[in-house]
Amino acid sequence: MTLGRRRLVRVPASSANLGPGFDVMAAALALHLEVEVLETGTFAVETELELPRDRSNLIVRAFERLHPADAFTFRIASKIPLCGGLGSSAASVVAGLMAADHMFELDADVRRLAVEFEGHADNVAAALDGGLVVCDGLRSHRLEMPMGLEAVLVVPCESVHTEAARGALPATVPMSDAVFNVAHASMLLLGLATSDWDLISASLHDRLHQPYRALLYPRSAGLVERAAALGALGATISGAGPTVLFWSHFDRTGPLIAALSRETEGWASVMRAPFESQGADVRAM
Repeated sequence: MTLGRRRLVRVPASSANLGPGFDVMAAALALHLEVEVLETGTFAVETELELPRDRSNLIVRAFERLHPADAFTFRIASKIPLCGGLGSSAASVVAGLMAADHMFELDADVRRLAVEFEGHADNVAAALDGGLVVCDGLRSHRLEMPMGLEAVLVVPCESVHTEAARGALPATVPMSDAVFNVAHASMLLLGLATSDWDLISASLHDRLHQPYRALLYPRSAGLVERAAALGALGATISGAGPTVLFWSHFDRTGPLIAALSRETEGWASVMRAPFESQGADVRAM
């Protein structure tokens, strides 16, 4: 066997749900996972992150869905918080699958395999495609975010297990709440497509998941309610939470970050994370 093959995979973070788009919408964010896969003849995981360094590592598990990892070293770096609802697991799965697929020219159905790993398509589609995605099963439809729209994240120090967040949701919801979300999701897409800031601001409301999960992270939920007063267009819980995504016009981002830093001192970090138009990328080295 000839050693020395190398691939570098770069995958963006993502925020799912986006308020009214529960389990349907997600957007890519300019925080990235980078994985260098080297054919060294031995298996190893090298990282400064608090990640498994054996075959239980999610990137390695995804890689091994397509090819054994015995002869490969995985060097992992990431700016994506490992918990909090920013698509770190989807990025890891996409990175592992893309590395193996590209290295061995397998022409695998990476999207389908990644969705099988994750169990849902929203974060996967945003990680692969960039921009904003609307998902229907394995299919996704992409929309470019308007110029001037930025994202600011509040990432609490304490995480919430996805299972707990899922368990907080009811089995059924009132018809009026379902109609409310359909209307607001439609408004959000129209506002984004036309760069209508007022419509975007008016559309960032939800009745299907955020109210039921508020007790799991009351400080995050409180910030969502006060988003406009803090200077944002609005705010949404990112994925299952507890991270909050603040939607901001670029000329308000600086004051918004300052206000959020004061509000969250001691219990969360504030991160500027522009929306990312580019999806996952892999290249030979």
